[in-house]
Amino acid sequence: MELVVARIGRAHGIRGEVSVEVRTDEPERRLAPGSVLATDPPAVGPLTIESGRVHSGRLLLRFVGVGDRTAAEALRNTLLLAEVDPDEQPEDPEEFYDHQLVGLTVVTAEGDTVGTVGEIAHLPAQDLLVVAREGGGEAFVPFVAEFVPEIDIDARRVVIAPPPGLLDED
Repeated sequence: MELVVARIGRAHGIRGEVSVEVRTDEPERRLAPGSVLATDPPAVGPLTIESGRVHSGRLLLRFVGVGDRTAAEALRNTLLLAEVDPDEQPEDPEEFYDHQLVGLTVVTAEGDTVGTVGEIAHLPAQDLLVVAREGGGEAFVPFVAEFVPEIDIDARRVVIAPPPGLLDED
């Protein structure tokens, strides 16, 4: 199974480095030199990481065969995908892969069924659970402990504690 681990941003400098938006909690493992990553769009890759470094709080990567700014800029907005065993679990019990959450039933702390997790939206500020509601439509639940206090993968259930108005149809 392929998981998105980063999105390539702007070129940095003139020697082929790019900034990346990290989308994994294990960048030292998934984005290490020598890693071969599939891409979306597929025609761009696969890409092999030659080197990486942190500069001003941003991860910069250089890929084998990408030697100048023009080639680096052509990679902008490409998603980097790592092959992961579908049964693999993150080391931290409070972390989850997207594929583990999609399809889980979403209920309120009171036990009312809201719907099912349709996808996880990875936004700059925070992640959102996109919940396909039982009666149609979607609800967007910030994926933070305050609003999502319990996830039980084995029971296929997500418990949410929405603030007033979050689940209103309007």
